[in-house]
Amino acid sequence: MQERSSVAELAEQLRRELDRYSVGGKLPSSRSLVERFRVSPVTVSRALAQLTAEGLVVTRPGAGAFRAPPRTPLAATGDTSWQEVALSADGAADVVPRTVDASGVTVCLATPPPGVIEFSGGYPHPSLQPEKAMAGALSRAGRRPGAWGRPPLDGLPELREWFAREIGGTVTAAEVLIAAGGQSALTTALRALAPPGAPVLVESPTYPGMLAIARAAGLRPVPVPVDADGVKPALLADAFRATGARVFVCQPLFQNPTGAVLAPERRPEVLRIAREAGAFVVEDDFVRRLVHEDAGPLPRPLAADDPDGVVVHVCSLTKATSPSFRVGALAARGPVLERLRAIQVVDTFFVPRPLQEAALELVGSPAWPRHLRTLSAELRARRDVMTAGLRLHLPELSLPHIPSGGYHLWLRLPDGTGGTGRTSEAFGSGGEPALTSAALRTGVAITPGRPYFSAEPPAGHLRLSFAAVAGVEEIVEGVRRLRAAWDEVRPLGSRQGA
Repeated sequence: MQERSSVAELAEQLRRELDRYSVGGKLPSSRSLVERFRVSPVTVSRALAQLTAEGLVVTRPGAGAFRAPPRTPLAATGDTSWQEVALSADGAADVVPRTVDASGVTVCLATPPPGVIEFSGGYPHPSLQPEKAMAGALSRAGRRPGAWGRPPLDGLPELREWFAREIGGTVTAAEVLIAAGGQSALTTALRALAPPGAPVLVESPTYPGMLAIARAAGLRPVPVPVDADGVKPALLADAFRATGARVFVCQPLFQNPTGAVLAPERRPEVLRIAREAGAFVVEDDFVRRLVHEDAGPLPRPLAADDPDGVVVHVCSLTKATSPSFRVGALAARGPVLERLRAIQVVDTFFVPRPLQEAALELVGSPAWPRHLRTLSAELRARRDVMTAGLRLHLPELSLPHIPSGGYHLWLRLPDGTGGTGRTSEAFGSGGEPALTSAALRTGVAITPGRPYFSAEPPAGHLRLSFAAVAGVEEIVEGVRRLRAAWDEVRPLGSRQGA
């Protein structure tokens, strides 16, 4: 992080000084910039590369860096209003109109402003990522014979074999397809299993990115409630009967956002209910490698106990490595595998071979189990610090379940009145925007609960990530700031005696 900050600072300083040079004028040498600003040659190189990308500087090998000519003025903006008619007419005949809304996903992908503590992030902080191990793996992978050639369409056989062993049971490499991360795999699965206009059963609450995929494909998400033991089988059976759905998407392990684990007695029930309905279960096993140190033995994936091909399994290395290390897998058996393969090939051709080779290098190195042990211990420590801070400073927020895996907590807001000066607005889900805005003003980014529901939510919720911050000190400070935001918008009735 310090190197990235130095690059940005040096680039800004050079940007301010460009007016000292005429067009085509030569900038100081890299060596003189290193000496003047007391930074590394790498920092200088990256700062100049940033200015080059912005069109402010041109570099000439062996000659140095020079001020670039001024940019050509942009042409007048055209009239794109016609697109409103074209895009609206495109879905006029659809049974379920497609809606492309990425807002629930971008909340977890967006980088907050400087100085804002990131309780909204969907990926571990760089300090929790195996950056050295990944760099070494990528370097070794690039030197493998044929590393830059075209890979098999299904993925490298060795990598498919590794994923099959990780899933377990009777899953074989022949039943595994390498995918470009979990989001891509989910998109392929839903496109393969449900035609436009069809209902698809989803957990409630559930991952907003999956809801976005379904709606963009013209599918109709139908919620099935989740409790502390995962999806409720009786309600799942009712939903299949009522809708005629042929797909159920679930996260049996450390569900997002509740953190629930599907109870042992419910696992065979879910598979039986889906099988009797003639339906598929899409198992999104997204954080198996983000288990906490105190979790104990984990249940096997549903796919490991599914001889009949009910389960289409999705998993990924991304959460345990880096947002940019987008390597995952789809596993299925029976005729559906060919459909999954065909759609994936049409959409993406294949996952770049250097990335697959790097994944093999990484998971086969001694650094991989060490990283997972370190990550497991750190996630537990962060979870405990955030839990203790919330119980001490924000007892008004209900924390019904403390997960033993994953990277976040799911809190329920109390009912009441929401926001300063408002006496009639139900706090519930209507208070989420007020609290989210107040939190940002106090310097902490949080995730509102509304995007996690495919229908009306029963109450207001928040999801707080403890993995995206630099360390436990930021968690402590973030909870303190959240307390200040809560004091600004909390229900009037709860202020008595404060």
